[in-house]
Amino acid sequence: MNKTILSAGVFFGFTAVIFGAFGAHGLENLVDAKAIASFKTGTQYQMYHALLLLVLGVLPKLTAKHKKQIFYVLVTGIFLFSFSIYILSIDTILGFNAKSIALATPIGGLFLIIGWFLLGYRIFKHFN
Repeated sequence: MNKTILSAGVFFGFTAVIFGAFGAHGLENLVDAKAIASFKTGTQYQMYHALLLLVLGVLPKLTAKHKKQIFYVLVTGIFLFSFSIYILSIDTILGFNAKSIALATPIGGLFLIIGWFLLGYRIFKHFN
């Protein structure tokens, strides 16, 4: 499980850098400043959680079961939160109204919050 978690952390970190560069340099003439700022928020949160996955993968005292639970919650949160922001930010480029997926963003944020809570709970429970 640790290899999977670490691989996901690397993947999300790698893609956050690519998306961040695209948002900073590729979108400036295509969408407005508000959309670019939203896109940047998506990349920042993706990177924060990529780093969190790397930490999760090397925590020695958490069981594989608990790591797996936290991993799935965080990955779901990353996809729902960051990727919905990406799509919403560039919907004018994509040629369709992506507002129908707008609810995915706060649901993804809730998953990220739950992931942090579960990690904190498990750390305090196992490190006492």
